[in-house]
Parts: sequence; structure tokens; C-alpha cells
Amino acid sequence: MKAKDFGKKFDKGKEDIIDDLDLSTARRVSQEQKRINVDFPSWVVESLDREAARIGVTRQSIIKVWLVERLRAEAANKLPNGNATSGVH
Repeated sequence: MKAKDFGKKFDKGKEDIIDDLDLSTARRVSQEQKRINVDFPSWVVESLDREAARIGVTRQSIIKVWLVERLRAEAANKLPNGNATSGVH
């Protein structure tokens, strides 16, 4: 199918386009996984495990969620020139 035809089909929004896509090579941009190792004191690991069990997720999941939340919060508190904003949002 030509891109123009695919675009028309997509724009109509009434037809399913999933069969027209080759998802075998699909990638999520900027979402590639990279493995790292981090050492924590045992009390931190125990605290992570308790909190993870409390909300029903794995230790790895809670670490990922908390890190992403913190990174987003830090990014939201920065101006484009790198200076911190004043006040809490």
C-alpha cells in the first residue's frame, strides 16, 4: 500500500489499519532498555520490598516508577536555561 493510501485510510478513522502495519520491527523511540547495576544498603532494599509488597508490584517496578516520577518532577522544576524555578507547582 502506498503511503498516500495508508494516510487516507488512517485519516478516515473508520477502518482498522493494524493489518497494514509490519509490527515485527516496531520500536518505541527513546524507550530502549539498558541494564544497569545499583548497590543499595540492605535497609533500602528491605524498605523497597515492603513498599512493593504493600502495593503489589515488584521491587524493580517500584524503583522504575519512583525514578521516573523524580526525573519528571526535576525536569518540571527547571527552566530551559537550566535554572530552578521559584516556588512549588
